[in-house]
Amino acid sequence: MAKFVLVVEDDPDQRRFMERALGAAGWRVITAPDGEAGVRIAEAERPAVIVLDVMMPLLNGFQTCRKLRQSATVGRTPIVILTSKDQPTDALWATEVGADAFMHKPVDIHALLGTLERLGGPA
Repeated sequence: MAKFVLVVEDDPDQRRFMERALGAAGWRVITAPDGEAGVRIAEAERPAVIVLDVMMPLLNGFQTCRKLRQSATVGRTPIVILTSKDQPTDALWATEVGADAFMHKPVDIHALLGTLERLGGPA
């Protein structure tokens, strides 16, 4: 059975890219267009790992991560935060809110797959 990843990304092109690339590598992928939907879907579907964009409407990636960490259902699920921002404080914020990994966009899909396998198990 394929491992299951939730990708929370507001950009439709990025969502489709991640869905195709991760799916081709054997992951079952479900997506959400914003942080609020991401929290709802994570609690309902219980993915093995969650990938969050930082810059999103409603809840940004840091807020979403913090909310997920407070969840009784998915509070221990590994979380990877992705950002196109180049701020030194972003990695610190990711750690502060409980992310397990932090990566920059454009994402190296092989590096992301390695991180997902390390955190969520092999596909």
